Amino acid sequence: MPKQRRKSDLPSKICATCGRPFAWRKKWEKVWDEVRYCSDRCRAARKSQSAPT
Repeated sequence: MPKQRRKSDLPSKICATCGRPFAWRKKWEKVWDEVRYCSDRCRAARKSQSAPT
């Protein structure tokens, strides 16, 4: 059985929208270099900010 890792041992990034740090997730394993936002909410907010009104 693989050894468990602590969340503090995982890589992290800063969210492009809210500026908060977020940690690596298993579902982002193959696309970690492309991940820019901590959540779907931040991703949607970023798109709505740049859209012309």
